[in-house]
Amino acid sequence: MCGIAGYVARYAPLAKAADILAGMARALHHRGPDASGASLIPGRDIAQIGLAHTRLSIVGLADGTQPMGFGEDGALTISFNGEIFNFVELRAEMEARGRRFRTGSDTEVLLQLYDEMGLDCLEKLNGDFAFALWDARAQRLVLARDRMGVRPLYHTLHEGIFAFASEVKALFALPGFAPQPDPIALDQIFTLWAPIAPRTPFAGVSELQPGHCLVVDAHGMREHAYWQLSFPDHADAARDADPARVAQDVAAMLTDATRIRLRADVPVGAYLSGGFDSALTSALAAREVPDLHTFSVTFDSPEHDESAEQQAMVAALGTRHACVNCGDREIAQAFAEMLAHAERPVIRTAPAPLFLLSKLVRDEGFKVVLTGEGADEVFAGYDIFKEAGLRRFCARQPGSKLRPQLFRRLYPYLPGLQKQSAEYLAAFFGAGADDPADPLFSHGPRLRGTAAAKLFFSPDLRAQIGDYDAREEMAASLPSDFARWHPLHQAQYLETRFLLPGYILSSQGDRMAMAHGVEGRFPFLDHRVVEQAAAIPPGLKLKGLREKHILREAFGDLLPHDIAQRTKQPYRAPDSAAFAGAHAQGLRDEALSPEALAATGLFNPAPVAKLAAKVARGGVSGFRDNAAFIGILSTQTWHARFIGGAGMRNRAAA
Repeated sequence: MCGIAGYVARYAPLAKAADILAGMARALHHRGPDASGASLIPGRDIAQIGLAHTRLSIVGLADGTQPMGFGEDGALTISFNGEIFNFVELRAEMEARGRRFRTGSDTEVLLQLYDEMGLDCLEKLNGDFAFALWDARAQRLVLARDRMGVRPLYHTLHEGIFAFASEVKALFALPGFAPQPDPIALDQIFTLWAPIAPRTPFAGVSELQPGHCLVVDAHGMREHAYWQLSFPDHADAARDADPARVAQDVAAMLTDATRIRLRADVPVGAYLSGGFDSALTSALAAREVPDLHTFSVTFDSPEHDESAEQQAMVAALGTRHACVNCGDREIAQAFAEMLAHAERPVIRTAPAPLFLLSKLVRDEGFKVVLTGEGADEVFAGYDIFKEAGLRRFCARQPGSKLRPQLFRRLYPYLPGLQKQSAEYLAAFFGAGADDPADPLFSHGPRLRGTAAAKLFFSPDLRAQIGDYDAREEMAASLPSDFARWHPLHQAQYLETRFLLPGYILSSQGDRMAMAHGVEGRFPFLDHRVVEQAAAIPPGLKLKGLREKHILREAFGDLLPHDIAQRTKQPYRAPDSAAFAGAHAQGLRDEALSPEALAATGLFNPAPVAKLAAKVARGGVSGFRDNAAFIGILSTQTWHARFIGGAGMRNRAAA
C-alpha cells in the first residue's frame, strides 16, 4: 500500500519539476512512510512525465522500490498503490511461459503482465489497486483503478498539465493550483452521502471511477470501464437453486478470497466489530494465522457499544485483542484531523473512531488488517434491503394499520422508533406513497431524510445549485438493464455502486486506515465473490427478514451461535451528542460562528445558530438534525482546511 502522484506535461518540461514531485510525495507521506521515490522521464510525443511514490512496505520488502521500471530500453515505468493478491499464480503462469523476475514484488508481476497483454492485463488482476504506468513505446500514461473502488485516484487538468494523485491534497503542489468547492458535489453529499463519481467536492478535480482505465497521450484523454457490476434478469434471478450447493460454493470462494489476502511479508491482523461480518473474516483468518491479533472500537454509549460481542469472539477464537475506547471527547477531538484525511464533508461521525482505530493498529506494530466491509452490500445485509421489501409489502395494502408496525422489527436498536404509531411509521417510510416502479424506490426514505438537511443551505448556495436534482442524476446514470433486475438486486446495485466506494471505502475505509499507514483488505470485495453473489437467487440472500441467509448457512458452524444468528446492527457512532458540552465548544464556535459562516457563504447563519444551540444543550434527536449538524460542521471545517485561510497556508507549505 502506498501513495502515488505525478503529471504529464505535454508541450514543455515543468520548471522545478523535481520540487513539484517532492511536494506531491510529502503530501502523501502518511500513506507510505517507509520510503519515497520519483522519476522524471522525457517523452517523444509528450515533453515530460513525472512519477512520484511513497511506500508502505508489505510485499517484497527489500526489492519493491518504486517508481519501478521494466525493460532494457526503459519501456515501462510504474507508480503502484495497492496489492495484486493473485500475483503468486500470475507469476507462476508467466514463468511457465519463459518469463524471469528480478524481484519478489507484485509490482513487477503487474509490469510484466502489462508488457505481455497491454490493457487486457486488468482483467487478470485480483486486487485492490490504483496505478500510473508510463508506456514509452506507445507514448501513453495509463491510469487504472480496482473494480470495487477500494483504492483512490484523483486527477485534474491545470494550466495544460494533467496531474494525478492518490489524494487531492497532493495536487496542491502544482504551481498556482487553488481549489474551490463544487456546489453540485455539496448538494450530492447532502442528498446521497457522497458525490457521484467522477465528481468530487473540489471543482475541476475528478475521481477515476472504480473499474475504469484512463489513457493519456498526445491526442488527449480516453476513459473506459473494464469491469461493471451486473445482475441477472429478474426471471433468471428467481430460478431454483440447490441451497446446500450454493452455500458450499460461497464457503469455498470466500475462504480462498481470505487466504490470498493474508499474503504479506509483514504480520496481518483483523478488525473485530462484534457483528457477523468481521467475526466471520476473523474466524477464516484464524484458520491460517496462528496467534491472530484483532482490533476493535468500543464506545461509552451503550447504544453504540458492541464490546460484549467482541469479547465473545475473542474468547471463541483465542485472538490477541486490543481496543480503543471512543467517548464523546475523543470523537470531537479527532474530528478535524479525520476530515483532513477524508478530504470531503461527511454527515456522520463514524469515520472518526475508525481513524483512531487505525492509529491503535499502527501503534501495535501492524500495517495490514482484514475487515468485513462489503458483506452487507454483496450478500444483502443492510436494513435498507429489508425495509424496501416491507415498503413494497405495505404498498399492496396502502390502508393497512398492521403492516407498517413491522418496521419496528427492523430497528430494535433505535428506541425512539419503537414508540411511534403505525401512521407515523407509514408516513416516515413512504409505505404506500412511494411508487414501486421508481428506480430509486429502495433508497427513498434515506434520500429524503438526508436531503432535508439542505434546508440550512444559504440563498447563494441554493442559487448556484439551481434546479439540479441529485436523484435525477443518480437515476440517469443507471445501466440500461437495471429495470430488468430483481428489486433486491436493484437496491444492492445502488448501495454498491454509489455508497460503497463514495463513502464506506473512502471516508470510512482507505482514508482512515491510510491516515496512519495501515492497509485494509476486504475478502468480501474479491471480485470473484462479488460476481458469484450477484448470481445467487435473491431469496437465498434475503430470506424473509433474515439478512445474509446464505452466508449464515455456509458458515454458521464456524461461529458462536449468538454471533452467527445475530441480527444486523450497523456500525454507528454518537453524532451531534459528541459535540455537546464544554469539551467541543471551541470547535463549535470556530466553525459555526457568524463570521465563519459568512466567510464560506454556504449556510444560513440564523437556523444554524439555533441548531448549534440545541446541540450545545445535549445534542439533537432524529436523523435529519443529526445529519444536518454533522454535515454543516464538517463542511465548514473542510472549507477552512482546504479552501479558506488554513487551506491557503497548507498549499503554501506543500
